[in-house]
Amino acid sequence: MTGAAAILHADLDAFFASVEQRDDPRLRGRPVIVGGGVVLAASYEARAYGVRTAMPGGRARRLCPHAVVVPPRMSAYSTASKAVYRIFEDTSPVVEGLSIDEAFLDVRGMEHISGTPAQIAAKLRLRVLEQVGLPITVGVARTKFLAKVASGVAKPNGMLVVPPERELAFLHSLPVERLWGVGPATALKLHGHGITTVGEVARLSERRLVVMLGRASGRHLHALAHNRDRRPVLAGRRRGSIGAQRALGRSSASPDEVDASVIALVERVCGRMRAAGRAGRTVVLRLRFDDYARATRSHTLPCATAQTDAILTTARMLMAATWPDIERRGLTLVGIAVANLENADALQLSLPLDGHDRDALDLVVDDVRGRYGSKAIVRAVLLGRDGRPPPPLLPD
Repeated sequence: MTGAAAILHADLDAFFASVEQRDDPRLRGRPVIVGGGVVLAASYEARAYGVRTAMPGGRARRLCPHAVVVPPRMSAYSTASKAVYRIFEDTSPVVEGLSIDEAFLDVRGMEHISGTPAQIAAKLRLRVLEQVGLPITVGVARTKFLAKVASGVAKPNGMLVVPPERELAFLHSLPVERLWGVGPATALKLHGHGITTVGEVARLSERRLVVMLGRASGRHLHALAHNRDRRPVLAGRRRGSIGAQRALGRSSASPDEVDASVIALVERVCGRMRAAGRAGRTVVLRLRFDDYARATRSHTLPCATAQTDAILTTARMLMAATWPDIERRGLTLVGIAVANLENADALQLSLPLDGHDRDALDLVVDDVRGRYGSKAIVRAVLLGRDGRPPPPLLPD
């Protein structure tokens, strides 16, 4: 890919927490944690104490005991997201949404209409602040990968433009963790070879990286370390899957504790699907073991669904098949995703047989939680864990 730095990565800062601080002046400047059982979002004031998204609530409160813990308000976050996306779409005709709070925008060819990419990014940030009342960070670069890296470096509430002639100088000074695909396990391997910066990765041959990390990861990181990313911004693209994960820590988790985590994740994912008007056919279970190795298992259902019980039954089946490995190797993370998504309103209706009234039950539970808060209805198996009911398991 050649040309000017004209791809924007726009990312709202600590989105859920920022909405809470916007709507309640008493929370501004204070550490805010959204969600109790598991952290759904943390303000930057809370992050300064080490609080992170998906962290168990008990650990977050130990790290930051004076934090204000608030229940999620999904309707407020959805309204704010829609308002921001209207600004995105008014800024550029080519917008690729990544999630509820971030998107890529391609502004090539708009200089005579809207100004330079840097000017467009600055106007975008100002409009989001003035019209929606939220801080947003924007990275501007020639590739999607580097634009996302730039926004990460510029956070919070900043803007960073990476001109083409400065790309490698900027990229190579960063820690290896800034490369997509470098998680704790890969970073540990690289650090074990004395490699801590992207520049040190770039100086290795692709063959050496393949030997160290495997064919797929080695080739992927070699390309990114040289800023080779040919992916275009795809307008109108919808997510192909919806998922969530939970870290379990290094201590041994009992079958009941793991099952409770699976239940919580399935409810969260299914709530997000129903909120987005989506249904899916493929249930995916992702695991990380004590030795940092990962495993993925999946099962495809005969028809798409957003029904909690159907997806939970499938997730439990996948977990049961993998349990011997978990007992032998230990488990530090579990994730649930639903893929092969379709628009729920385009699905063929099912006959009201064999318990299909569960769809209605799911909708009633969603409505009660939306009206009266996450603790209004909680599965019994989740009560008492971490000293309180978990947060509502809806979109993050």
